[in-house]
Amino acid sequence: MKDRSLSHLGCGPAQLAEALREAEDLCRKRGGALTPLRKMVLTFLLEADRPIKAYDMLQKLRDDRSANPPTIYRTLEFLIETGLAHRIESLNAYVACGHWDHGHAAVFLLCEGCGSAGELHAGEAYKKLAQEVSGVNFKMRSAVIEVRGLCQACAA
Repeated sequence: MKDRSLSHLGCGPAQLAEALREAEDLCRKRGGALTPLRKMVLTFLLEADRPIKAYDMLQKLRDDRSANPPTIYRTLEFLIETGLAHRIESLNAYVACGHWDHGHAAVFLLCEGCGSAGELHAGEAYKKLAQEVSGVNFKMRSAVIEVRGLCQACAA
């Protein structure tokens, strides 16, 4: 496995091997394990330069007879619950979390040019949204904020 740069992860690990070691530690601390399948799926997410769909991951795992749609979705669910990945609702696709060492609300920057997805902290925006939602007596379970436009490279 090539230890490539993961500069797209914001404040996350800089190299793949380092990211996988950190992910294993994080899983242990949070009461889980980074099984071989979870590690493969996380690697796909870490190496992807844009959001990736579950069925695309399944195609990459076609030689692994234990990989089927329910297994992939359970694996992705675990990675999301552990804070290692996010689901981008409007794309029905997944990305590695760029800030997994701390809890946060994210804003996804979705480039309409190249298809890439960036991630920002949404701390203040999320607090304001929670206040607005609470103000109308709505019980918020979750929120995903997506911003569409052009990344720096595509806008140039």
